[in-house]
Amino acid sequence: MKANLEKMFAGTTFSDFLLKPQKAIVQTRRMVDLSMPLSRHADIAIPIIGANMDTVTGREMMNTLSLEGAFGFLDRNCSIEEEVSRAIYVKEHPLIMNMSVTMGDARKVANARNSSSILVEEKTGSGILAGILSHRDMPPTNQHNKLIKDFMTPFDKLVTAKPGISIEEAEALMFKHRIEKLPIVDAKRKIKGLITMRDIKMVKQKPYSTKDRKGRLLVGASIGAAGDYMLRAEALINVGVDVILIDIAHAHSSIMEKAIKTFRNKFKDVELIAGNVGTAEGAKFLAGLGVDGIKIGIGPGRGCRTRLETAAGVPQLQAIREAYLAVDGKIPIIADGGIKNDKDIFLAIATGASTVMLGSVLSGTDEAPGIVVEDPTTRQKVKLYRGMTSPEAVVDGTKGDTEEALSIPAEGQSVRVPIVGSVTDILKRIRGHLQSSVSYAGEESLLAAQKKIAKNPEKYLIRLTEASKAESFDR
Repeated sequence: MKANLEKMFAGTTFSDFLLKPQKAIVQTRRMVDLSMPLSRHADIAIPIIGANMDTVTGREMMNTLSLEGAFGFLDRNCSIEEEVSRAIYVKEHPLIMNMSVTMGDARKVANARNSSSILVEEKTGSGILAGILSHRDMPPTNQHNKLIKDFMTPFDKLVTAKPGISIEEAEALMFKHRIEKLPIVDAKRKIKGLITMRDIKMVKQKPYSTKDRKGRLLVGASIGAAGDYMLRAEALINVGVDVILIDIAHAHSSIMEKAIKTFRNKFKDVELIAGNVGTAEGAKFLAGLGVDGIKIGIGPGRGCRTRLETAAGVPQLQAIREAYLAVDGKIPIIADGGIKNDKDIFLAIATGASTVMLGSVLSGTDEAPGIVVEDPTTRQKVKLYRGMTSPEAVVDGTKGDTEEALSIPAEGQSVRVPIVGSVTDILKRIRGHLQSSVSYAGEESLLAAQKKIAKNPEKYLIRLTEASKAESFDR
């Protein structure tokens, strides 16, 4: 592989290139495989990642992205407890309470978790299954002072399964006994999980969903590189978060070096992605620290003003290509920022990225947690999207002195984005366009297209002039 950046990529971004069409070999674009590596040990069915921003990836966005075969990272601009609760929501951990909890308290927690059942343990923290309380067992509200043990179905009347049972085996067992919930317990009756008919239905409807070995949705969460970052990491890992992202504005730094070494010293086997960097040197630096993925992008995003305020940054396509060459294509790269059209996603991947992180593109969807407001000039409903170093985000994330936090000049901004409907529709559109791009590239999979083009970009990519840009993009 070439060691140095090719001249054709110097100073370039997505609008500077087109793909030279090749002979198509697929009968229909629906046959095209879009799966790509998220990190060293995790793949996803469609190479889209929701940005770890508080107006992009909350629990609903994370849940939907994983269901659709994509991925995301929960933002860290909140308390540890809040980020953990979002991860639990997506992982669908069974709700566990001890036998002495009152019906009133149980109902409150179940409603807050949107849970239709409670696994009852013998004593707090014992994890030993005593019974199950389903929504059908819950008495009228005037009995809120009674204990859940008086209404639960006791263990000796339950149908349970051992850890390791397959979805097919679970479905057969549940059908045989005409039950909707199957607790998973070990030989000592320790609670190991819960399979529901809803889980099985979802597996059948979404076979490409991003799941862990237990059939639960894969969850990503972000941490910082200072302060309580290790406490946050431990809390997130303890509830089953699959991939941790250490995310700071400038990851080619001694702060990041210390953070990664500290993290790896305690969590040797946890999948770890780090960013952001924008140079070959930065990518090599992170690779040398043993990360499983690298996030690329200094200032290309719509919510970021770093380039405007500091003059620091690298044009995004150049940054992607530099990083890819620097790590010899051996570590998955997330291209973060600068995506305006679906073609940009393909170009990012064709030149070296494995996946693409989207912020503003997803921020106007129903699943994004941004606030809905009315645009005073158009009277149209819009959502607020903001960079994580915008004054508004800094204030919301401040645990202490707001004035001190705002003393550092902002490198982010807030913008209004149109409401665009469900993220599933966005992903459907992107999926179709990427499949078409792969067909034009003359391959059957996105990974094959990347390997071919990234190996010899001069053969397959056309550097555009200003005239050809106008011909291509002015509509």
